[in-house]
Amino acid sequence: MALPNGARYRIGGVDFAVVNDGTYYYDAGAVFGVVPRMMWERVAPPLDERYRMPLGLNCLLLRSRGQTILIETGVGAKPGDRDAASPAEEGTLLTSLAALGVTPEEIDVVVNTHLHADHCGWNTSASVNGGDEVLVPTFPNARYVINATEWEDATHPNERTRATYLARNLDPIADRLELMDGEHQITDEVIFVPVPGHTEGHSSVVIRSGQEWGVYVGDMAQHRVQLERTPWVSGLDILPLVSMETKKRLMDECIEAGALVMFCHGPYPGVGRMTRTEEGFRKWVDVAPEGEGLDLHAHPHDHP
Repeated sequence: MALPNGARYRIGGVDFAVVNDGTYYYDAGAVFGVVPRMMWERVAPPLDERYRMPLGLNCLLLRSRGQTILIETGVGAKPGDRDAASPAEEGTLLTSLAALGVTPEEIDVVVNTHLHADHCGWNTSASVNGGDEVLVPTFPNARYVINATEWEDATHPNERTRATYLARNLDPIADRLELMDGEHQITDEVIFVPVPGHTEGHSSVVIRSGQEWGVYVGDMAQHRVQLERTPWVSGLDILPLVSMETKKRLMDECIEAGALVMFCHGPYPGVGRMTRTEEGFRKWVDVAPEGEGLDLHAHPHDHP
């Protein structure tokens, strides 16, 4: 079965498509942390025989000011990359891009919200050179935008983080990094913003155009209920109290502005708006795409 792919949305004058690297299975107890199972199992999807829940791998493809930008790169397909993900024969990020007529060479900027293995696996690929397998950047013409603190932590992992900060996703791109200490404009429409909590160097991507804006929250949540309920902090978050305050602030801003919210691990395409109920509680509402596909080669907003 082919992966769903190419759901198209618009924020002001910026069109983007959600591209798909498949499904990532992860232990449900780890996802929901200290929240009792009798509470989270009411909202969680069905678990597999290993008590894992399916998570989306939703990445964004957009063009802004003449730059073709890929936000997040999923699990990858190097040896070992997909051991916990959906079968590669169902499709991966590269087949999703190809279905939209986009080649790896056409990507100008790759943005990683952070460097856990399920978010940066396609940063690199295995290639054969003279009979030997070598690792190379998947997107040979791209610069890779990453938070400087995140890069430092990923390249010097500790006992807890070394299982997910993998050198095979990082070393081949070390000479093409754009490391950011704070907020950074990739273009005047696409802004890289620090949002610590999941990791100290975790960032989100804000898209602003005209009077509209939206935010790709990365791993701020693995399930939408974690965006609705501030205390539901993932067991995967390194700084849980910081994560709680970051979510509260950002989601309240999104409610006030009616901003579009995109997140990696939601069921495809993982796009919605945060609203508030009459009782004052936050409530996620899915937003259907405006169409499918994306024409990156003739875009009316390419000029500065």
